[in-house]
Amino acid sequence: MARPVLLVTRKLPEATEARAARDYDARLNPKDAPWFRDGAEIARRATEAGAAGVLCAAGDPMNAQTIAALPASVKVIATFSVGYDHIAIDAAKARGIVVTNTPEVLSFATAECAFTLMLMAARRAGEGERMVRARAWEGWAPTQLMGVTLENKTLGIAGFGRIGRELAAMARGFRMKIHYRDIQRAPADLEQGAVFHDNDDSFLGAIDIISMHMPGGDATRKWLNAERLARMKKGAIVINTGRGGSVDDAALVDALKSGHIRAAGLDVYDGEPKVFDGYLGLENVALLPHLGSATIETRDAMGHRALDNLDAVLRLNQPAPHRVA
Repeated sequence: MARPVLLVTRKLPEATEARAARDYDARLNPKDAPWFRDGAEIARRATEAGAAGVLCAAGDPMNAQTIAALPASVKVIATFSVGYDHIAIDAAKARGIVVTNTPEVLSFATAECAFTLMLMAARRAGEGERMVRARAWEGWAPTQLMGVTLENKTLGIAGFGRIGRELAAMARGFRMKIHYRDIQRAPADLEQGAVFHDNDDSFLGAIDIISMHMPGGDATRKWLNAERLARMKKGAIVINTGRGGSVDDAALVDALKSGHIRAAGLDVYDGEPKVFDGYLGLENVALLPHLGSATIETRDAMGHRALDNLDAVLRLNQPAPHRVA
């Protein structure tokens, strides 16, 4: 029996590609050639191959036009990510195409990244590293690059899902107080003593650091705007490892320049890989290239989860375990 044809849009971890090649007629992208940025090219390759499944990744333009151009042979789109706002869900539903993601396995790693940025921003680590590399460091000085400690600070988590809760667990080890903003209050066993806010005013006014973990989409676009930034304490810190579009970049840059916001740490960007120009000239911003889930262990787990979903639909005739549409 012929193996199902699987179009893989990105270069994936070795273990993932080996399993895909074993179980599918896998059309890989071994050099990560940038055709994945072109929805028409994705659809063309899927048509040429007669693909039954497409294994894509965050940022691939799986919009309505791309999905409309996919061949009738495509039964499932599996994304190598937990987020799926790059996929036109309604268009996929209209065509009866199953859409799956890779939840849970990247929560700890993404929280680690948020905590890394929080430390970098609070302790001015990016500035210090640049100083050393530029050979501009002249030795220890009593007032050099003084940051702030995380101890006894109030961390505000915007979006208290799996990643937000993992971050809260880490922050408790640093003796931080945890507040969170979400649509509804979490059960006590998940809350673990964190303080719930049902409105922006009380939340933003109570916290020293905000870490963004809200989903993407129109409802959260530019949520952290000039008005909300102004409600935060002077000297607050902004961390975003969630969705780049949830921050109003121009407003954050203005707040960083004025000193109202002490520092920021960003791993995601609106329209990435493009980065808002205003950030690039600021010393009080730590910038990472979307490293949230970038550990060997996590990316391997994501790949296997994506293939588990594909196996269910294309090889086992079962419901996909992590179906989103």
